[in-house]
Amino acid sequence: MSHSLSPQLHNAAFQACGLDMVYVPLPVRAHAVGAAVQGLAALGFRGANVTIPHKGAVVPYLSWLDDDARVVEAVNTIVVDAHEMRGYNTDVEGVRGALAHTVGDDLRGATGLVLGAGGAGRAAVLALARMGVRVTIVNRTAAAAERLAALISAAVPGAGCRWLALSDLTVAEVAAQRIVINATSLGMAGAGKVPALLVDTVTAGQVVFDVVYTRGETDLLAQARARGANVVDGLSMLVRQAAAAFELWTGERAPLEVMQDAIARR
Repeated sequence: MSHSLSPQLHNAAFQACGLDMVYVPLPVRAHAVGAAVQGLAALGFRGANVTIPHKGAVVPYLSWLDDDARVVEAVNTIVVDAHEMRGYNTDVEGVRGALAHTVGDDLRGATGLVLGAGGAGRAAVLALARMGVRVTIVNRTAAAAERLAALISAAVPGAGCRWLALSDLTVAEVAAQRIVINATSLGMAGAGKVPALLVDTVTAGQVVFDVVYTRGETDLLAQARARGANVVDGLSMLVRQAAAAFELWTGERAPLEVMQDAIARR
């Protein structure tokens, strides 16, 4: 949690809107997830964000899930209302909003590849499917990719998701995509590198989206930009998922520019 920019951007937003609220990071061990969720109401919290690895673990302790959270089986935002715990997944809106801001939201019929079938991968695949993109899910563990493809195909009529094991990914497969998303932690410090097959294959005309955010661009985005691709960084997704959470907690329109400026000064 020490790398999180969420306190910085949310506290700037609260201040800009004149709200008597504060966002604080609270580390929670895996065995204490249930107690932490149940304690939110008792401590007077309006809500909370949930980060990896707890996005799935909190689900049994919530009384209601929105459609996105239910489909991807992961929650990143909790709203406390009259002792009712409601779970949302604003990562889906974060992906959709970041893409729409960069390339527009008219992507129906486009092809997309998502690397990763974890929480971020699930959000990315659902967002793309709802935008009408034909998605290929690539994951090191083929069973996880296959299960995600089945989940999304059942939830979004006509989605037509397909999956591939990472070992079966080819240059031709990458080259055929309009959108390429790294939805893993690869590229983050200490987490390993995005497979060279992706980094070395993207070309002009493609959209390359890396959910990882670091100081400056990730290697994937820097190389994609150099090759003429349109790039979308993880900060764009971070701000938009945070804005959606802010509006759920406060009922007010999020000051998007204030939030963007707060992390630009990091």
